[in-house]
Amino acid sequence: MVKKLVVFLVLTLELFADNIYTRSCIECHKYLPVTLQQMFKEYLQTYSGEENLKAGLKHYLKYPSKSISVMSKLFIDSYGIKKRSHLSDKELDDAIKIYWNKFKVFGKLK
Repeated sequence: MVKKLVVFLVLTLELFADNIYTRSCIECHKYLPVTLQQMFKEYLQTYSGEENLKAGLKHYLKYPSKSISVMSKLFIDSYGIKKRSHLSDKELDDAIKIYWNKFKVFGKLK
């Protein structure tokens, strides 16, 4: 019972935490028709694992281009390519780490 309460409190605090992921990622993506979770699935299908996904996403955020986007042509034609991120490497790493931990499926399946 105590373990469940602690997990609930940690998850609740995480939802209300003001971090780089919340300020930078969620803020921009909340107006798009594709959720960050759906985009995560696209990245995971393309890059297959944690290290490759994180490296691919970081590269895309620093140097966005149509040729390396994991989004569909229709999505890109409708919404375009994002602007280059102005976050530092450390901020990008932190945001991507939070993103990975939020949506990863490894270790969550029972």
